[in-house]
Amino acid sequence: MARRRALSPTAIYAIVTLAALGVAWQLSAGVLPAPAEVGAALARLWTTQGLFDELATSFALNLRALAVSAVITLAFAYASVAPAARPLVEAVSKLRFTGVVGWGFVLAVWARDGHALKLWLLVFAMTPFFVTQLAAVIADLPRDRFDHARALGLSRARVVWEVVVLGTVDPALEALRQSAAMGWMMLTTVEGLVRGEGGVGAMLLNENKHLQLDAVFALIAVVLVVGAAQDAALAWLRRALCPYAALATARP
Repeated sequence: MARRRALSPTAIYAIVTLAALGVAWQLSAGVLPAPAEVGAALARLWTTQGLFDELATSFALNLRALAVSAVITLAFAYASVAPAARPLVEAVSKLRFTGVVGWGFVLAVWARDGHALKLWLLVFAMTPFFVTQLAAVIADLPRDRFDHARALGLSRARVVWEVVVLGTVDPALEALRQSAAMGWMMLTTVEGLVRGEGGVGAMLLNENKHLQLDAVFALIAVVLVVGAAQDAALAWLRRALCPYAALATARP
């Protein structure tokens, strides 16, 4: 007879936490919409208001913005190896203290249409944080790695490739995960500024304007589930490409 596998402490903690949140949500009826109301609103949004299409629009926008932001970030972060490029990288990093609303007009001049404007607004919101995190990782690389690479007779370009590029794949993928989460957080603001193509962010703002709280929380739940699924996929990609990272973390 096969032995039953015991639940891990993490799984038990997750189950208890979800149960407690469910009870608290049910008891907060009157302040927040009840779970049954949220479920009914979700069904209505899905069947009659095109939630799937709006979600697909937002998901595609987020993925494209993430790809563009990653390309820009890698270019700036790897260029920070050269002292002459560090002031520019520092200036890009400081843009994280500004909001996207004030830059909307400037980006609108460059953008060819509403879709491009939403894309660049989202890229502008994500890139400074991405650059800051990855540039800090590169700045903290031990000097002995560079010395070891030079001692092997590698060229300057090969040193940068081996030490800086390949040596930071794991933290770069982790920074990518954080930027993807930032993209979902900024989605409502960006799609609220440019509503021409719709999207789940525009739908969320419309429902909130009419005080349809059941629909609002249904949309929040959908974004939470999709964002968490994307985060789990990026975490799996990181583990698949960098299996050594988990071994290094587990080492005492």
